Amino acid sequence: MDLPIVVGVDGSESSLRAVDWAADEAALREVPLHLLYASLWERYERAVFAAGPERSERMLTDVLVVAAARRARLRVPGTKVTTEVVPAGPVPVLRRAAGKASALVVGNRGRGGAAELLLGSVGLAVAGRADGPVIVVRGDADGRGGAGERNRPVVVGVPDTTADSRAVRFAFREASRRHVPLDAVRAWHRPAPETADFPLPTGESATGYRQRAAEALDAGLSGPAEDHPDVRVRRRIVEGHARTALLDASADAALLVVGARHPKGRFGLHIGRVTHGVLHHAACPVAVVPEQE
Repeated sequence: MDLPIVVGVDGSESSLRAVDWAADEAALREVPLHLLYASLWERYERAVFAAGPERSERMLTDVLVVAAARRARLRVPGTKVTTEVVPAGPVPVLRRAAGKASALVVGNRGRGGAAELLLGSVGLAVAGRADGPVIVVRGDADGRGGAGERNRPVVVGVPDTTADSRAVRFAFREASRRHVPLDAVRAWHRPAPETADFPLPTGESATGYRQRAAEALDAGLSGPAEDHPDVRVRRRIVEGHARTALLDASADAALLVVGARHPKGRFGLHIGRVTHGVLHHAACPVAVVPEQE
């Protein structure tokens, strides 16, 4: 059974753009679309107003969920669209949903997001801890970079490890579905200037560092490339920081894919500085794919 695309909704403009993007993605994958609204209001309402009439917040929730579902059906006629309202905090609900979806889609800022925050706390928390792929819809108000744009490449940051990367495989599948090139980015940089306390290895040169980056890039792509011979891969080896290289590549991308490692038994956010940076500043939607430990 094909897993659905799940999208978190809350009535904000950001979440409506996420609904549009998720609807396109569900149609592209030919899977159902599930709209999920999670809020603690109904739980509090039952405790405080156990015998009272329906409250305005509950009615607002019903209206916004129905409206979002209608919006999705109009955008992708024929796609199965379902809805769910859960009386619980959004972060744990969305995290669980991500583990049972082909991908979880969220907006980059919710109804309660402060203007100065580039990514809402819910989106950041879910992307940093979910067990499945999480796509944060970034980009301009028209949702540029969504699944509906077929001419822009998918970009993936190839990780340091040469082990099989779930993020790289996810990126290949997305590029194959869209029939677009895959831009595989690997950054490298020269070490800090030599000091008496930290001498540099002898015989090293910029050419050597670049060569090792190229070898690591080839190793990270070899397996997935064999499985997706239809995907045209464009290798990009960039001197500098990975965050800068990926943000530059996102300017013309349909989707930026990065990996995240979630060590067992640790609390808090489990994303590195590169992933954190692109989630806040990328010019296109960002897919965060948990890597296998």
